[in-house]
Amino acid sequence: MTNEELNTKLYEKLFAEQENFKGWLLTQPPEEILNHAYEYTIREDILISMEYNDLTDEQASALLQSPSPLADIFKDFEKIEGDQMEKVRGCIENRADKEIEKQREALRNLPVYLASATFARENGELDVYRASHRANMDCKSAIEDAISRHYADNRLDTSACVQEVSDRFGMERIAFVLASTVQTKDWDGRISDSNKEWAKGFPALGKHEYVCSQAHPGLINLFVNRFRKEQELAAQKKPSVLQKLNEEKAELPKKSPVKTKEAEL
Repeated sequence: MTNEELNTKLYEKLFAEQENFKGWLLTQPPEEILNHAYEYTIREDILISMEYNDLTDEQASALLQSPSPLADIFKDFEKIEGDQMEKVRGCIENRADKEIEKQREALRNLPVYLASATFARENGELDVYRASHRANMDCKSAIEDAISRHYADNRLDTSACVQEVSDRFGMERIAFVLASTVQTKDWDGRISDSNKEWAKGFPALGKHEYVCSQAHPGLINLFVNRFRKEQELAAQKKPSVLQKLNEEKAELPKKSPVKTKEAEL
């Protein structure tokens, strides 16, 4: 018997065994079918694998000697399914990370709603107002949490703080929350005059609920310092409107000169 014939015979035996298992399974109550769903799926995968992976003559012959080679292979697989579960776990974490990034991107792109709830209600924008309000509250808490996590040995890792929060909420919302916070601390000497002047560049927000009250004002000041530097760096990287227009103009195809009748004469 050739190697191909041996493998074909083995496949047919495995297939028949699976068909018998399937027939038995279909006679069982739903609960029992669910109990064996995983086994059935893996056995199907084993069959698929046998369609493309030929065994040696000795391997195929050895398995043919077993009364139930498919069940035997499944039992061995169960003993080493750690790899399988690691792959499943990796897949779960990968999907979760993708969902996190998708949600963060949506949050970063969510505009800051500056109008009042009354205005939003009168203009049919309550949903937008509420979404922005929740994001502002979450951003406030995230700033406080980041400062708490990254403060140790009398030192605040401002770079890690700002990066952590900006990855989730974007620069516009952080600026709004920080300005709300600094505006309420105009009397506090632990906030620098420079940061107070920066906050005055925003409208009088009067949103005390967005104030980072759980963080030390001195640490808030350090956070604002770093945030403003990141803002400046981002502004330098972002091309101006004039630059964009010049770039677009340069990309336009050059028109060949049109001869007028006077030029032809």
